[in-house]
Amino acid sequence: MDSQSKSVVAVILGGGAGTRLHPLTASRSKPAVPIAGKYRLVDIPISNCINSGISRMFVLTQYNSASLNRHIKNTYHFSAFSSGFVDILAAEQTPDNPSWFQGTADAVRQSLRHLQTFDFEYVLILSGDQLYQMDFCEMIEQHKKTGADITIATQPVHGREASEFGILKSDDQHMITSFIEKPKQDLLPDWISDTGEDMKAVGRLYLASMGIYVFSRKLLFELLEDKMKDATDFGKQILPESIGVYKVASYQYEGYWTDIGNIYSFYEANLALTDALPPFNLFDNTNTVFTRARMLPPAKFTGSTLEKSIVAEGSIIHASRIRGSVVGIRSRIGEETEIIDSYLMGNDYYETFNQILANEEKGVPTVGIGKRCRIEHAIIDKNCRIGNDVTIIGGNKLANTEHELYTVKDEIVVVKKNAVLPDGFKIGAE
Repeated sequence: MDSQSKSVVAVILGGGAGTRLHPLTASRSKPAVPIAGKYRLVDIPISNCINSGISRMFVLTQYNSASLNRHIKNTYHFSAFSSGFVDILAAEQTPDNPSWFQGTADAVRQSLRHLQTFDFEYVLILSGDQLYQMDFCEMIEQHKKTGADITIATQPVHGREASEFGILKSDDQHMITSFIEKPKQDLLPDWISDTGEDMKAVGRLYLASMGIYVFSRKLLFELLEDKMKDATDFGKQILPESIGVYKVASYQYEGYWTDIGNIYSFYEANLALTDALPPFNLFDNTNTVFTRARMLPPAKFTGSTLEKSIVAEGSIIHASRIRGSVVGIRSRIGEETEIIDSYLMGNDYYETFNQILANEEKGVPTVGIGKRCRIEHAIIDKNCRIGNDVTIIGGNKLANTEHELYTVKDEIVVVKKNAVLPDGFKIGAE
């Protein structure tokens, strides 16, 4: 085991109820939401840890954790000769703490008794709902070199985004001198930082916290169990109150990073993967994204035109055209169907020929997308049954809507998991 895996334990925060990602989080936790057609969000921080030589990880969950538990149990198996693991720590009521997690810091506090039995010097705290590729070794090395007590990963951002983040200022030694949570636009001129010539040239003048932290072990335990034992959140309480008291450093990261906090950012992040040079590179030998290994056949196409799209394995495609879209595992798409600028999450199983015939007799559509459909500007969750001649068109100033079968948010139509849309069903079509 190398020095990095000996000295660091990673804690991945599973997030709260994930209401901003509703309806994708109606039956699963945020880290279990499928991305890029074959992965889940939690695979991103776990893969970044593995690629950085960090092999001891805890994933903290509270809501809808069954599918996440199953995914992690089926995916992350380390050698019997390794001390590596990915363990789920679900919120639990104990005699001395009868309440559920009250925030990010409280979640880690309630998990300390599981962490303290391990030998480590640093705790790496990560979010379970971000898309990025980062070498944590560099961040931990800077933490050691600067003698910091806490290091916060920061990202230079534009003024238009700055109000969505915690914004920091640091000195020429990378030490953070001040912090403000989600500043209003009129306060921004006071928060401009020296982000470097390249970042300044593109207008990224503000240092935003990425929600990625390194704590020295001793201080983390002291803060959570003693000095700030009533603080429930890292971003709102522990970090601002630590600045000026402890050595809090900024680790400036300039690569691609996006916080998948709502339906629009989730949709944008997935469709960006279809770009010729995507900002998040799935095709990188040195930054493998790990996930569950499935024994699926290759994707099969019949008479389809594909433009700028990703199609996952096990798919059976008869569509006339797929453009700017991500098509997930085991997807079935019927003849003369068009899929435009959409994310289809795919299916967890195949129906047999006999099941398809039996369902046809009952008027139940096959799992997948039927014939002569048009799906545009949409997210189709897993295991949906979409009949023939169905039209789903997002955009065009479509109003936010909550329906039994689908949700409209930010002009994006999200068809709910396991929804059945009968032949001729229309959403957003004139």
